[in-house]
Amino acid sequence: MRLLIILCLIGSNFGQTPDVDCVVIHLKYIRCVWNTSDVNYTFYSRFNGESFGECDSYIVEGGLNVGCKQPEDVLKSKRFKTFYTKLQDGEQISTTQEHQIKSKVILNPPSNVTVQLRSDSNLWLTWAQIFAECVENEVRYRVNNNNWEVNSISGKQQEYCINLPSNSSRYELQVRSRVAYVCGPSDNWSEWSDPVVWGPHNKTVTVTDSSRLDAWTVVMYCVGGATLLLLIVLLLHHERIRIILIPVVPKPSLAPHVLKDWLDSSKDIEKDFKASYTERTCSVREYCPVPSSDSESSDSSIISVSTDQTDCYNNIVPNPDPDDSGSSSSAEFVPPEEQHLSV
Repeated sequence: MRLLIILCLIGSNFGQTPDVDCVVIHLKYIRCVWNTSDVNYTFYSRFNGESFGECDSYIVEGGLNVGCKQPEDVLKSKRFKTFYTKLQDGEQISTTQEHQIKSKVILNPPSNVTVQLRSDSNLWLTWAQIFAECVENEVRYRVNNNNWEVNSISGKQQEYCINLPSNSSRYELQVRSRVAYVCGPSDNWSEWSDPVVWGPHNKTVTVTDSSRLDAWTVVMYCVGGATLLLLIVLLLHHERIRIILIPVVPKPSLAPHVLKDWLDSSKDIEKDFKASYTERTCSVREYCPVPSSDSESSDSSIISVSTDQTDCYNNIVPNPDPDDSGSSSSAEFVPPEEQHLSV
């Protein structure tokens, strides 16, 4: 009878040991949680080939340990190993549990989510996520608060384009991520990022702290405006300061005597370009001797074509050619008034 009671108590105690559920958060640490109502458990864990170690940071609710955040190095590769956990209540240690955490990775939502209209007239959504080569993304957007449209983005790409958006519509966009198949796929998506909005009243929105106008910016604007106003007052009421800062440019003036001297000098220049001599104009004409022979006549002659050479001379007598002294024909030059053809 006593043995039966002991076995029942042991069985009830083992039955009360909670199950542990573990996931990898952003490839930075392992988060394990368990359900408990009145027992404050101590948590131990290890990877295959390592020794057990106690939890570094407990998750506490109502004064009881209900979970553990265990930082781990190189979780990108270590998550492929088997992960072991166990809970201990005083001297009683629960059964060791095995966990396959390769597909239990939850990334943080993408950061630096920005939407802007670029020079190509397309709307671009950009973001940042760790290990871009190992991550796949999903983008969803809606227009004027209508239904969401979801699109998958694969590879290293961390941007999404909406072609030729309407300037009169309001666009709301979000993005989420998970580990892709090439690096050991995860079953869990991250949470959706905070929405970014582009539309008629809000052309570009960036989810970053730098986009908020801080108090120092307001103070600098006020100081700059006051300084500019003070400088304007000084310029208006202090002639000397104004002359130093903005010197007066002298206005050119043409006095009557200066204008008269300028006109006289222009006339003298014009006279210098006038000609101080005259020439007679002469018309030039050609004189061309043409030799010819007549086969039917015994006499040979030279056909002379006489044209007026010039109007500047009445008669022109050419010098005789010594080589043609015995020739029976001669060339005759006719005065310019008589233009004829002699044979």
